[in-house]
Amino acid sequence: MSYIRCGCHQTTCYDFPSELIDNAYDPDVSAKQFWIAKTVIKDQDCLTFMDNGYGLDLRTMHKMLSFGFSDKTTVKGVQPIGIYGNGFKSGSMRLGKDAIVFSKSKSTSCVGMLSQTYLEKIGAEQIIVPIVLREEDKASLQDILRYSPFTTQEELLTELDVITPPWSTGKTGTRIIIWNLRRTSTGALEFDFEKDCYDIQIPSEVYDEMTDTFPQPQHSSHIPESTYSLRVRSNSVYVLKIV
Repeated sequence: MSYIRCGCHQTTCYDFPSELIDNAYDPDVSAKQFWIAKTVIKDQDCLTFMDNGYGLDLRTMHKMLSFGFSDKTTVKGVQPIGIYGNGFKSGSMRLGKDAIVFSKSKSTSCVGMLSQTYLEKIGAEQIIVPIVLREEDKASLQDILRYSPFTTQEELLTELDVITPPWSTGKTGTRIIIWNLRRTSTGALEFDFEKDCYDIQIPSEVYDEMTDTFPQPQHSSHIPESTYSLRVRSNSVYVLKIV
């Protein structure tokens, strides 16, 4: 539990979506499209990240959700980003307490959950990550249905179906849903989803806290839009769709 929490305040909250985007565009994932959205699932605000890359099988899902593992290799001379395999863990846990991953590969579909709430509820002394490959692990399935926003197998299957929408160019991919999103000391969400329905922004109070931690140069009176806009920040590097 302490390992999940450590590093969650190393830098600004926009650096962690960038980590997830980086992972999707690694050559061993090879996503052509990537979507970020805010949604509400059973009265909970959630962030979703979805790509149409190669997807994950049981082995790669386990490595993704475990700590300190990485089997990334150079593909066609392109070096993958991150060698310790902790980008997803630190990124998702910086944004919220709980995350569930749905993935479709050419060979199978699987679901995995990395949840601080789950670990607290069961009194875990070690990090436990429930992963389900179809219905082969009933204990993990029951834990996911009890501690995630999804309470039936049908709801899980529906989320897997979302991975291949009509506008996607592929039939494989990965969908990450993060809930119990981080809040400020006043109880407000760290992200502003209302100001611009086509963007995810940092509220002014969060930006003020950021500038206290990461002071801006004294001579600069202009705040770059990339400082508070995920769309602008990401589009400077990626072709990104925020819906």
